[in-house]
Amino acid sequence: MRGGSQAKWVVAAVAVALAATACGSNGGGSSSSGGSDGAAVNPTGVFSYQSGEPQRPLQPANAMENQGGRIVKQLFMGLVDYDPATGALRNQVADKIETTDAKHFTVTLKPNWTFHDGTKVTAKSFVDSWNWSANTANNQINSDWFSDIVGYDAVHPEKGDPTAKEMSGLKVVDDTHFTIDLSSPVSYFTYKLGYSAFYPLPEGFFKDPAGYGEKPVGNGPYKFVSWEHNKAITLAAYDQYAGSNKAKNGGVVFRNYTAGEAAYKDLMSDTLDVLDQVDSTDLPKYKDDLGKRAVDQPQGAIQNISFALYNADWAAMDKDKAAKVRQGLSMAIDRDTITKTVLNGNRQPADAFVAPGVMGFKAGACGDACKFDPAKAKQLITENGGVPGGKITILYNSDGGHKEWVDAVCNNIRQNTGVECLGDPKPDFKTSRDIVTKKQVASMMRTGWVQDYPLNANFLRDVYGTGAAANDAGYSSPEFDKLAKDADAATTVEKTAELYQQAEAVLAKDMPAIPLWYYKTSSGYSNNVQNVKFDSFGNPVYTDVEVKKK
Repeated sequence: MRGGSQAKWVVAAVAVALAATACGSNGGGSSSSGGSDGAAVNPTGVFSYQSGEPQRPLQPANAMENQGGRIVKQLFMGLVDYDPATGALRNQVADKIETTDAKHFTVTLKPNWTFHDGTKVTAKSFVDSWNWSANTANNQINSDWFSDIVGYDAVHPEKGDPTAKEMSGLKVVDDTHFTIDLSSPVSYFTYKLGYSAFYPLPEGFFKDPAGYGEKPVGNGPYKFVSWEHNKAITLAAYDQYAGSNKAKNGGVVFRNYTAGEAAYKDLMSDTLDVLDQVDSTDLPKYKDDLGKRAVDQPQGAIQNISFALYNADWAAMDKDKAAKVRQGLSMAIDRDTITKTVLNGNRQPADAFVAPGVMGFKAGACGDACKFDPAKAKQLITENGGVPGGKITILYNSDGGHKEWVDAVCNNIRQNTGVECLGDPKPDFKTSRDIVTKKQVASMMRTGWVQDYPLNANFLRDVYGTGAAANDAGYSSPEFDKLAKDADAATTVEKTAELYQQAEAVLAKDMPAIPLWYYKTSSGYSNNVQNVKFDSFGNPVYTDVEVKKK
């Protein structure tokens, strides 16, 4: 568990500091107006969105990947969320969250929230949800998000069965109040509470978690209607929703696509209303095709390829030599040319492990390892024993428009180092993620990351910390973990961000993953809808979309 010093802390400071960063970088807007074009609106109209099959049941702490995560975020609402225009923290179910030391928190709920089944959202709804989600017996992939809370070790031991069902750091006071005790101060803990793992659950869920995972009952702006597996998930606006972001439409249909090109064609024919991302094939022309309906804006996201460090071939190598080989592979990639040509200028070459616009972003943090230097790349690989087996593969999902850039990366590596490199395509996102989460990747894997909150800790501790749910590489560094622990215990969010930069420097040395480029939201929408805006997380503001009257 984490240690740290006591400190005076005002929660509002986190929101102010992080909101200023988000606003200053992205502004939450698109290159098009994204606003209303004056057409009459059908407030009960339903629109469609490009999506894919979720990897897991629709449970709040079980949706780390974006296909399930985007659904869960519309079905549920937590204590807080983030203003889509500025990134500022705003209260939703919480009336206030108070602390004087960033270690002990008192939460006061608003009294008028209900679940979609009509039952009340109470303090117990949150505490029971967090305890269940943290418990190792329930196999929730995001259970480590609760590791700051006192008693987490008892419900989620590193080995063996839980010795308790409840974390001692959570206490229900009454229906609208509960307390949270952390094992040590975490300067940005309140900001983390907007993540989906911290959503409440209704009482009925605990009697049938599997059933509720297929037919979830939440408290968010939309309620569940149906899930046709591998086809579509349909949500309807919840008319009793108590939050500030009430839907301006009647619902959303998340339609599965196995090819980005097919989604784009449907958008052009107005049979699909909003794209997730324009596929690489259509990037060169989408702005001309869509005009003012094209979206092009920054996004707090990064594309990486990670090494399967848990494999015996990497583990058998000398640690320092293996790191230099990985650095060499990174230096063999011409990010600038690939982003300009294959990706049509719609990505920005990465020189850090954290995306720009996030508090604590440090340009150039990756150092020489992210600079294109084919001669040095070949030297590092040759002098340090070469790639295990003399060959690497990159696992990716074919339905995400990744083939072209994976092929380009492999061509760079092959031509500049002599290392054989091949793409390892899987038919869809779910299939590829199942292989990744089961730690069955043969060599390397595509591992994109979109911010959960706009602080560098989210790109570092939550991805590279030992045992972190998103640590697909299986990376473990005592040095990195200690620096992350020290950063979490800092007395201000600014100091936390600064200390996490030291942890990032360890990644540049060890190279568990290769940062490639930063995402932009390259999207668009049909003639059937208006007021389509995207936030800095790369998601449309679903509740603001207006369906035109026909």
